[in-house]
Amino acid sequence: MTNVLFIETERLKVAFRHVGGVNARKLLFLHGNLSSSVCLDPLFPYLSEHYDVVAPDLRCFGETEPLPIDATRGYRDWSDDIAAFVKELGWDSFILAGWSMGGDIAMQFTIDHPEMVEELILLCPGPPYGFGGSYGIEGEAYDPEGLGSGAGTAFPGLVYAIEHKSLSFLRDMMLKQNFTPGAKRDLEWENRLVHAMTHVTTGTEHFPGNYSVSTKWPYVVAGDKGVLNAMTPTYGRLDDFIKIADKPPVLWIRGEKDQVVSDHSSIEFGALGEDGTVPGWPGADTYPAQPMIRQLREFFAKYQDEGGSVTERIMPGGHMCAQQHPELFTQEVNDFIRNQSTIGA
Repeated sequence: MTNVLFIETERLKVAFRHVGGVNARKLLFLHGNLSSSVCLDPLFPYLSEHYDVVAPDLRCFGETEPLPIDATRGYRDWSDDIAAFVKELGWDSFILAGWSMGGDIAMQFTIDHPEMVEELILLCPGPPYGFGGSYGIEGEAYDPEGLGSGAGTAFPGLVYAIEHKSLSFLRDMMLKQNFTPGAKRDLEWENRLVHAMTHVTTGTEHFPGNYSVSTKWPYVVAGDKGVLNAMTPTYGRLDDFIKIADKPPVLWIRGEKDQVVSDHSSIEFGALGEDGTVPGWPGADTYPAQPMIRQLREFFAKYQDEGGSVTERIMPGGHMCAQQHPELFTQEVNDFIRNQSTIGA
């Protein structure tokens, strides 16, 4: 367990964790949706042997000041927060890592500040064309844009559970989505992780955000405020990542049995309709499952075609494969960093 520190920036008050040696290479690690820097605790004992690691709580999560999210800016509210945060740390450049939604924020930060990112580590990142609401490997959006993505896709029981601190519900959801059956876990960390979910700030300007309705299945359209709307094809596309002039090398790690970021995601309407979980599905010709892994692979192929470098690694486990296997994850990171040093020598 690591202590929480606080720092005032020009944008907001940020809670963060800091481990490792100050003379080691700097590593900034961003957590994902519905969590906080607590979710990275299993990695800290291993990473801290090699790196100076800082992990902030992102806006709307953990103990950071819960300012609203302007979804029309995509991931840029978070990117700007991180820029102000590292300015206060005095960090000019560093290794940048992000898990899940944190990976997409890391890509946005790299678009905005490519000169600061030495290497980029993307751990189970979300699809680059928005989560939900797109089809095909190019991420084509449905009509109306935002259909089947954003705040309207959030399970109402989840928001209720966060607000009423229904720990058993949150634990069950977290385990089913993030871990493979029978995975070994640290119960003390698991308890803190579930408790961190109750610190998610809810509402139309926070999590999940606002939305509108449509006559087309699945009848919900992304709004312009809040966390989930920032992650939509309407506002959250990351096409500019491919166009970065000075491209940092990328390590893309994903879980072999990831149910969240998958070509048949357990929380995406196309897949849920096909499975019969959400009734009224109009069929694969009209609303197919979003091919998230294929979208990511095609996206990174374009990055490489434009002169970038991408290393893909598959780890055993689910969406929290690194937390299941922190030693293996650290070894993958070390090998990647060492290889970049060799290339640059």
